[in-house]
Amino acid sequence: MGNLPGDRVPGEPGRGAGHGAGHADAATAYEAAKLGIWTFLATEVLLFGGLFTAYIVFRLKFPQLFRADYVHLNRVLGAINTIVLICSSLTVALGIAAIRKGKQGSLKLFLSLTILLAGVFLAIKYFEWTEKFALGLFPGTDVFFSLYFMMTGLHGLHVLGGMLVLGAMLVLAGRGRFSEHYYTPVEISGLYWHFVDLVWIYLFPLFYLIG
Repeated sequence: MGNLPGDRVPGEPGRGAGHGAGHADAATAYEAAKLGIWTFLATEVLLFGGLFTAYIVFRLKFPQLFRADYVHLNRVLGAINTIVLICSSLTVALGIAAIRKGKQGSLKLFLSLTILLAGVFLAIKYFEWTEKFALGLFPGTDVFFSLYFMMTGLHGLHVLGGMLVLGAMLVLAGRGRFSEHYYTPVEISGLYWHFVDLVWIYLFPLFYLIG
């Protein structure tokens, strides 16, 4: 059932009675924000979808090469990073749930934890990459490692971008910009972060587990 006149749009500032035009503007802004993030995520799906397709094509073409190369990856570090990102998705979800109840302190705590976990993920990935470089494995070594460095590197850039976005949300939360009546930017940022987590959920088994 659609919103009735005078209903408050979730995530938008509340409007009193008699402000029909203002409510319409708030509803339009909220729907536009949702449409914008889903459109952006759709383009990201196309980007990673093309890379996943390339992975499948080359894996079918060079099965022995992929089986020989994947053993050089550190599955323990890959598994730890998977756990780290899953935990970060939990903390960002808890932050959104908190601000929906007006708990600004909890929002700041969970955003800080999410950013910290993202930093841990990148630090582990840094050590993993340097380990590969020490073994003489680089993006140009062969098609497997070209795909590995390209896809995990692109994902790492998305993690860094997510940290910047969540950092901006943390700054705004510190200024008291969010409440139980207005939290759309936090919700949109959370959707992006869940997407980043989901991409890694696919990358981990493709590179680290399927030998």
